[in-house]
Parts: sequence; structure tokens; C-alpha cells
Amino acid sequence: MPVIAVINRKGGSGKSTMSTHLAAWLARQGAAVMLGDVDRQQSTRTWLKRRSPELPAIAPWTIDQKNVLKVPVGVTHVVLDTPGGLHGFELAKVVMAAHAILIPVCNSVFDRESAAACIAELMALPRLASGRCQLGVVGMRIDARTRAAETLRDWAQSLNLPFLGVVRETQIYVRSLDSGQTIFDMRSTNVQSDLDQWEPILQWLRPVTQLPPTANINVSASVEAQATTWDAIHAPASPSLPVAHLRSAGAISDRVHSPRAPSLMPAQESLVHGSRLSVFSSAPQQHARPDVLN
Repeated sequence: MPVIAVINRKGGSGKSTMSTHLAAWLARQGAAVMLGDVDRQQSTRTWLKRRSPELPAIAPWTIDQKNVLKVPVGVTHVVLDTPGGLHGFELAKVVMAAHAILIPVCNSVFDRESAAACIAELMALPRLASGRCQLGVVGMRIDARTRAAETLRDWAQSLNLPFLGVVRETQIYVRSLDSGQTIFDMRSTNVQSDLDQWEPILQWLRPVTQLPPTANINVSASVEAQATTWDAIHAPASPSLPVAHLRSAGAISDRVHSPRAPSLMPAQESLVHGSRLSVFSSAPQQHARPDVLN
């Protein structure tokens, strides 16, 4: 099961914006995706509660009586939004489960220095040092009128890291997230330039996601077909087959935002909340990659 983690120790770097957008993109590709927030505040759950049930479903954690966070049965892809200040053993345990890590970085000397320290710690971990987990840098809240993109690209190259692209500073992200949407849920005529910015990031992730070729749908065309508007959904989106299967199996309800799934199966994979965080430790599922626990 491919796991994408969004990591940056500095607060306000755009981790939640990136995580929610990646989860929405995967859902539109037909993946049965879970968006997990490793932070105790569970801020992405607030976004999930705002998300219309007519949009492609995104599952949250399920929670058992011992406060253990679990991946719902049938989920094929996981996106992890991590808290600021993550380091040491807690950081290492997230990396143990990850196949790709995205580092969102804003363009200031403080952001770059904080990110560099986090990257240095990450690169010393076995999964990254051996190449089993990939790491890429994305510039966040970039003003196209400045040289911020060039500055961040040069900085990433100095660290011998791939610079995947930039996400601009715009109220489009604020407004979409307020309504439980992402730019992938909007009319392409309103957000085409932003979709273009995301394309190199998504191209980098496609080998990691292991999505079949038939899953690489045209996101813009799909959204147009659903007749979405700037801030409202006028027509229901057809659920993808994996999500429909999850719903029929009871793993995801019609509204996936409830704090507890209808059933908690013993074979579920789990992460333990807060300081008790553990890697995906149960028996591998059908979609798990052979090296997921390595």
C-alpha cells in the first residue's frame, strides 16, 4: 500500500494544503484513499467534515477503544499530514511506513534553514539512505513576480534533492479548503494555471502510487463533466469503483467523516496516536508493497 507523507517541522509551511490536495487527486484517480493526520489536533478531519459526500470519497482514520488510529479495511493509498516539530523517534516511525515524502517549503531564510535541518535528519534514516523512500521538495506560497522559485530551486539543488515545482500564493486554496474542496474538484476554467503547477508534482508521484494506466484520468475533464462551480457542487460525482467497493463492504459510510468506521476488523493496519505512534504493523494486505515494513 503506497504511503505518501508530507513533512516539515516548521508550522505554516503548507503541509495540510498539500496533503488534502494529494488525497483528493488520488480519489479522482479511482484510488481508495485515506487522509491521515498524525497530529493530535487532527486538523485534516475538520476539512473532511466539510467535504461534500457527492465528491469522490476520502476516508479518515478509524479509531478503536484504545485510541489507536487505524487504516480502514480496503484502503489502497494513504496520505499522511504530519505535525510541526516532528523529529527523532516519531519522525523515524513515520518514515518507516512511507514510500514517498514531500517537503513543502516557503521561501524565507527561516523556512529554508528549518527544512534543511529536517532533510538532513531524514536523509540519515535507512529507508531514505537506501532509496526505498523517495523525497522531493515543493515550493509553497510562491509569488510569481519574485525570484522565489529560482531561489528554492537552487537551494534544493545544493542539497542534491529534486525540486518538483511550486504552488502559488492565492485565495483559491483558502476558499476551496473552507468548503471541503480542492482545486481538483473545481472547474478547470477557474484553476487551469494551478492545475498546471501541480502536474510535475503528480508526475513525480505516479510511479510511487502504482496506479494502473487506466486510472490516469483527465482530472479537468472529470470535473467539467460534474459541472462543479467555484463554491458549490451542482451535480453528484460518480464514486470510483474502489470507493464504491469500500462502501458496499461497510468500510466507508456514505459520509466518510464519522470518527469511527461501522466496523473495525482485526487485520487493520494501524498507527498509534501521539507519543505512542507505531508503523503499519499488522499483517500485510493484498495491496501492500513487499518492502512496506523494511
